[in-house]
Amino acid sequence: MQQRDGRFQGAAGHTIYYQYWTPEEPPRAVVLLVHGSGEHSNRYVHVAEFLTARGFAVAAIDHIGHGKSDGQYGHMEKFQHYLDTLEIFHRQVSWDFDKVPMFLFGHSMGGLISALYLLDFQDEFAGAALSGPAIKPDLEPSKGQLLSIKLLSKTTPSLGVLQLDAAGVSRDPAVVKAYNEDPLVFHGKMSARYVAELFGAMTRIQAEANKITLPLLMMHGEADTLTSPEGTRMLNGRIRSEDKTVKLYPELYHEILNEPEQGEVLEDLVSWMQARL
Repeated sequence: MQQRDGRFQGAAGHTIYYQYWTPEEPPRAVVLLVHGSGEHSNRYVHVAEFLTARGFAVAAIDHIGHGKSDGQYGHMEKFQHYLDTLEIFHRQVSWDFDKVPMFLFGHSMGGLISALYLLDFQDEFAGAALSGPAIKPDLEPSKGQLLSIKLLSKTTPSLGVLQLDAAGVSRDPAVVKAYNEDPLVFHGKMSARYVAELFGAMTRIQAEANKITLPLLMMHGEADTLTSPEGTRMLNGRIRSEDKTVKLYPELYHEILNEPEQGEVLEDLVSWMQARL
């Protein structure tokens, strides 16, 4: 596997870090990988190793305010900035891997970003796969809580209001330990603006999912306490893709690619993509 990285200018003038992982031979396809909230692309090196060994190239960014990209950790101004930045990177990847089929892969919040991105650009992919997508939170906030978050988003947008529980990431203690000790992972509270924008994006995909028609693989751990498996079932029921697959993994936590059964999950992903080439 070969790796190279660089930076480009994303939405709102932010400098964005990206990585490519490529096989030794010309790739059969490229996977545009979109990571989740608070994490970064380097947490997917083991995924890249697995995919490149099977002939797939992988291209990934660190979102604004994540990893090695600039921006404020735990805060966003507009969810749309993630989509606009992904589009800029998508154009670069299409240029660098000219005429190579492309799949979109998104985990957690990255699954939400990916699903929304498909509303405008699905014709440019051979298919898409979502891992634990943030279509619905595990615990739905009340209307009163949502109103409070929206108000705080306008009055004190940077105020921290919600923190993820690292114990819900994986059943593997080593993964949780590495997550907690990773200086590029955000461990604090997400801001009011961040949470309000996130819930707004969830509301949008729930309303517009019927626009999605391309081949779609949806994977979720049934013991996920960070994003709801019910959201994946909802998405499956609302999209209009004739070619759609749901894989629910009993007992697995949120990061199904970092669970002890990750090999099985990765084999499912590769088999699904190979069948659509």
